[in-house]
Amino acid sequence: MGEHPSPGPAVAACAEAERIEELEPEAEERLPAAPEDFDPGNTGYISTGTFRSLLESHSAKLDPHKREVLLALADSHADGQICYQDFVNLMSNKRSNSFRQAILQGNRRLSSKALLEEKGLSLSQRLIRHVAYETLPREIDRKWYYDSYTCCPPPWFMLTVTLLEVAFFLYNGVSLGQFVLQVTHPRYLKNSLVYHPQLRAQAWRYLTYIFMHAGIEHLGLNVVLQLLVGVPLEMVHGATRIGLVYVAGVVAGSLAVSVADMTAPVVGSSGGVYALVSAHLANIVMNWSGMKCQFKLLRMAVALICMSMEFGRAVWLRFHPSAYPPCPHPSFVAHLGGVAVGITLGVVVLRNYEQRLQDQSLWWIFVAMYTVFVLFAIFWNIFAYTLLDLKLPPPP
Repeated sequence: MGEHPSPGPAVAACAEAERIEELEPEAEERLPAAPEDFDPGNTGYISTGTFRSLLESHSAKLDPHKREVLLALADSHADGQICYQDFVNLMSNKRSNSFRQAILQGNRRLSSKALLEEKGLSLSQRLIRHVAYETLPREIDRKWYYDSYTCCPPPWFMLTVTLLEVAFFLYNGVSLGQFVLQVTHPRYLKNSLVYHPQLRAQAWRYLTYIFMHAGIEHLGLNVVLQLLVGVPLEMVHGATRIGLVYVAGVVAGSLAVSVADMTAPVVGSSGGVYALVSAHLANIVMNWSGMKCQFKLLRMAVALICMSMEFGRAVWLRFHPSAYPPCPHPSFVAHLGGVAVGITLGVVVLRNYEQRLQDQSLWWIFVAMYTVFVLFAIFWNIFAYTLLDLKLPPPP
């Protein structure tokens, strides 16, 4: 396509953007047959008047919130021209990195009626609206998410992980004959899922330790936080992104223990849970005025108290006389590893709803930092234990 002689700043911003995610596949059927129908001069641009007329002709097929946003986008182009490729993407319901910036340059009021004020919603619609207000700080994103969410796929990652953790705990409780403070049972560490410093060469243990918990009190809080925080986040940001943050927190937790608390084992999913919760809390603080969840100050205080109590329990258990000397009880350092992931990688993920993470410079900075830490921890595990002549507890 040819170039327009002097595109406006909003047009230039849109032209640089790449499509992100297809929200309605069936929208492809509404695309024009050929560019020349609306761009006879083959300039690569169409007029905002043509764009508006097309929106009006297809208004019955578009969700009202999306039509509102698309009209606002048309108003953002003062020179009366819209990049044709962006028009195709928009008619296909594909958002771009500069989407929000272009909207903000428009002069149309988006929130003539806030999503929270709409009446007559079904139970499922109220749930989706509740999730939108719990996790997204901008009304434009909340409306877009509300219109686009189909529960397909469902939040399978957090639900699957939670069910597996409960199943392994019940199995372990029956086999040990103990559910409260399982970790004090003499045979607890013999399980092949637990991370143990003497068995650190078995790489799967850096991840599978999340399926072992110190007791029902440990499992209970982790499960509650996973369901109340992890599931809504996955509904909005998807299994891939939330799973990435969760797994990164889990791995960082076990590696942090292997570096900072070298003689201790690790159990529990607190590394992943603390990564998600700390990212969510940090996102709320950073977008305080935009977050419209109810009682947010009280709920943040409750979340911080629960996390502090769980961390305090872990610290107490670590220094409590061990049930299997000379090996100490499991470490608490995995919690700190999870928090570090949450306030770095996690925050970038939650702040970029439907935006390409690879286009965010901060994302690559934190990825590089995480990679350096993982490589350092690997070399530390290979060489430091021998060089320090550390006396480790015998294998279980």
